[in-house]
Amino acid sequence: MKTEINAQTVKKLRDETGAGMMNCKKALAENNGDYEKAIEFLKLKGMATADKKASRNTNEGIIYAYIHTGSKLGILIEVNCETDFVARRPEFVEVAKNLAMQIASNPEIEVISYSDISQETKDEAAKFESSKEDLQNKPEEIREKIVEGRVEKSLKKQVLLEQEYIRDPNVTVNEYLKQVIGVLGENIQITRFVRYVLGETAQ
Repeated sequence: MKTEINAQTVKKLRDETGAGMMNCKKALAENNGDYEKAIEFLKLKGMATADKKASRNTNEGIIYAYIHTGSKLGILIEVNCETDFVARRPEFVEVAKNLAMQIASNPEIEVISYSDISQETKDEAAKFESSKEDLQNKPEEIREKIVEGRVEKSLKKQVLLEQEYIRDPNVTVNEYLKQVIGVLGENIQITRFVRYVLGETAQ
């Protein structure tokens, strides 16, 4: 379905994706005015941009504090970018807020990326999965592949970047972050976070 490329359509696309006005016009023009295809175009462009910027230093950013309704759960998160100019933009603050809310929504999240999970934890999970009865009669090579798949699936529940993004379950948090990088034009990294739950004390 073709949509006329007018100022209202461009503004609507900009509001929905956060992309710049010129990028929105280009996305609509290259997709013959098809609004849905333009959104997909901008998402893919953002992800491609993110991959190119992944090696850039991120020495600026913010520490954001999110207190969940009821004041019994709090998240402190550090999100970094390349320049102080981007760190001060409301869109960047919104990213930090969204990430903090993501962590608050799932008590299983413990690490940022899969590589942050210790080898010891992976080995323990593999040992647990290997001992399950349904695998005992399978050939060793097949058993190893099944165990590997199950370990990855279970441990990814702890990984922030692997979660379905709470505001759009069609993308992961990692894909959401790549879209934002495409819009803001800088590399963005989640450096660390701490979850505070009322009544809990550090062991």
